[in-house]
Amino acid sequence: MREFLNTPNIDLYFVVGILFLFGFIEFAMGHYKKSSRVSDDWILEGVGFFVVAITKTLIVASVYFLGKALLPSMFGALSSWYLLPAFAFYILIDDVMQYWYHRSAHEYNWLWKHHRVHHAAREMGILTAYRNSWVYYLIMPNLWWGGIATFLGLGPAVLLGLIFKQIIVTSTHSTWKWDEAFYKHKALQPIAWIFEHILITPSFHHGHHGTSQADHISDPNGNYGNTFSLWDQMFGTAKFTRAFPVAYGLQTDPGDKWTSHLLYPLVKSSKEGSEIAPGHKKEKHLGTEPLKTSLEEGTYLYCQCGYSADQPWCNGSHHGSKFKPMVVDIKKERKVSICTCKMTNTPPYCDDSHLKM
Repeated sequence: MREFLNTPNIDLYFVVGILFLFGFIEFAMGHYKKSSRVSDDWILEGVGFFVVAITKTLIVASVYFLGKALLPSMFGALSSWYLLPAFAFYILIDDVMQYWYHRSAHEYNWLWKHHRVHHAAREMGILTAYRNSWVYYLIMPNLWWGGIATFLGLGPAVLLGLIFKQIIVTSTHSTWKWDEAFYKHKALQPIAWIFEHILITPSFHHGHHGTSQADHISDPNGNYGNTFSLWDQMFGTAKFTRAFPVAYGLQTDPGDKWTSHLLYPLVKSSKEGSEIAPGHKKEKHLGTEPLKTSLEEGTYLYCQCGYSADQPWCNGSHHGSKFKPMVVDIKKERKVSICTCKMTNTPPYCDDSHLKM
């Protein structure tokens, strides 16, 4: 097994092979015929794939030369490890790093600007995984961990981990919702429960790409896991619905060009109001009086961050902060007093906290 994994470029062969397999399945199921992708999407995702490949190569080379120069005695220090414990050691550290990095990309505005292109995709597909700016990949901690693990002599384990991850990541971004069959048949549901509580499934990750929580399926500010769902469960960000979003993409998408998406901050958007446009700053939109209105039956997203220009309702501006909107279900039409100052202790309803301002 070690000899097989040491075959030159074996990881690249597997990555391309896995993409080709899922791409063929998507094509055979007719998903490309009804695709809403435009040329910018195809270019962005195609170029993005090569950006990832080049970045990974540069990181591994950088770690190798720096390691040989600074810590030559550590080169190959773990090469005597058996493959399975080495694989577990590598993959668990890799995945928990990626969980926190991905979560941080939704909670810190500077990093969100490099990740938002991933969520600008209006549909899923095998290459959606490669939609991020070049900076996002350059500082991705688990890529550097892969370089360090390789330097330490865990190369075969790293390659096995990359192949394993590629299968999971490609399948969870694909338009082929293979897990639906497990949810529909009662006899298979226990298997589905075990699988989804260990590994990421398409429905789990598609929920992360949904436009908003208003469909009671999506949670763009949760389900951050890449390979294992364990971290989301452990840190309280998991949402299992066994369903798929009604819409994908950003709530307010200015339609940035692929160049600004991929090359930000070297190239910035020319679209007015874009988060990656020159000089763009998020501003608070807080009120001093509640909104007194009548709400019809339906689902509403109450803004809790204060950045939405559609106060008191969410427009997606909370991305890049540690806030998320509150889902408000109105069962039948009634008059309400909605807080706009964000100081209420009974959100979304006003408790007169604005009188203390």
